[in-house]
Amino acid sequence: MKLFNKHIFLGLFSLSIMTSCQKLTEVNVNPNEATTTHPQALLTKVEWDAFRTWHGTSPLYALKMIVQTDGENANQIYNWQRGSFEQYGNLRNITKMTEEAERIGAESYLALAKFFRAYYFYNLTLTFGDVPYSEAAKGENSAIFAPKYDTQKDVLVGVLKELEEASIILKKNNNTINGDIIYGGNSGNWNKLVNSFRLKVLLTLSKKTTDLPFNAATEFSKIFTNESRITDVSGAEDGQLIFLNQEGNRYPEFNSSGYGSGMYMDSTFIQRLQDLKDPRLFVVATQTRLGKEAGKAINDFTAYEGGDPIVPYAQVNAKAVLGKLSKVHERFYQDPTAEPLVLLGCSEMQFILAEAILKGWITGDLNATYTKGVQASFKFYEKYAKNLGTYTNEAQAAKYLEQNSVSLDGASSNEQKLERILMQKYLRSFHQGGYSAYFDHLRTGYPSFRKSANVKTAYRWMYPQDEYNNNTANVSDAIKLQFGGNDNINLQTWWLK
Repeated sequence: MKLFNKHIFLGLFSLSIMTSCQKLTEVNVNPNEATTTHPQALLTKVEWDAFRTWHGTSPLYALKMIVQTDGENANQIYNWQRGSFEQYGNLRNITKMTEEAERIGAESYLALAKFFRAYYFYNLTLTFGDVPYSEAAKGENSAIFAPKYDTQKDVLVGVLKELEEASIILKKNNNTINGDIIYGGNSGNWNKLVNSFRLKVLLTLSKKTTDLPFNAATEFSKIFTNESRITDVSGAEDGQLIFLNQEGNRYPEFNSSGYGSGMYMDSTFIQRLQDLKDPRLFVVATQTRLGKEAGKAINDFTAYEGGDPIVPYAQVNAKAVLGKLSKVHERFYQDPTAEPLVLLGCSEMQFILAEAILKGWITGDLNATYTKGVQASFKFYEKYAKNLGTYTNEAQAAKYLEQNSVSLDGASSNEQKLERILMQKYLRSFHQGGYSAYFDHLRTGYPSFRKSANVKTAYRWMYPQDEYNNNTANVSDAIKLQFGGNDNINLQTWWLK
């Protein structure tokens, strides 16, 4: 018994010496909890979050695509206030994926981490202006819990640098990427998405070509000429998240209660589709109740009508009660796999290239590029709008493009051509692209959006209240530097000035 007690004492004594020479974090480790993992275990979650983050119904109000009849929606009248920094929470998983990729030398995962960082920061800086970037997501490793704010210029230059680094890595690493639910591990397609996004960011900076450490037009042309990008009109190369009819994997608006109650189509969007005799109307909206009762055909444009977005919602509700309003098509909330969410696809890519050709940044066939963008949009609905594909098939696309009001040949000036390019880019963005079409509107003025006479343009969102509470000095400095201390949604940030 004494011998047994002696061994215990010696063991405890040795342990006390050992622990006194080691950090607590080195010994206080739960053997049942892994501290390392393969980056593929993180990639699926990272992709799932990123492709769904800026989608939903909120942008549709600002884009004059839907209206509310049972209350006033702030986005509909451009009176939103504070935005959210919750995307920084998603960056934690990306930071961890970066660490694990560096630990085991898995460069392809490092490339995707760079892409997703760039994607988040691109959207965050367009939303707010200056944002934490260089010190962001460093709380765990560097104990930076109150990160400084980087200028919008530095953020966007950094975004382009990270995208270039991602492309370089993907080009030399043609291995399969496990855990990838977007491209099934195809690194070549990922590189096409990365380079396409580089072009999108550069075009976003078209108003700042003289205020950058590089020439945006030259850089755009270099990528266009030398790098792979999304070109397949069938959608096979689109960066898109496809949904499954399984719990936790269904389309985000499936079973949405909002679509079953006070949400209707905006007359602005309906009118634009009607004016252009655009058959995509039949796959995004339902007929009015009166239209159905009259026995009108699905492709009868007179069977569709929207609500005026600038009148009191009670007036729009009265119109709905009379059966004179179209709702969002049932497939968006009744079909669990309605359609993929496209982060960036062939249709948008072609309109980006068309604008670049018009600006003289690159050379190419403007009409063919524009036509391909429209065809890709029609093809998307032909493929995914179940039982409605005949309205948007190849023949319908060709007929649509022959119209003088649609074709670029029918435009009388370059300005009108730009307007048509941006209109088609906008029309393809129903439930797709988040606020991208709104940012295009801020940059180019196209398409125009109806506002009441007393409504000012909203250029940004106010910083979250949490920043005022927990990062007071840094957010205050950022507001002072950009806006003279006034955190106001009606003030422009650097990229628009």
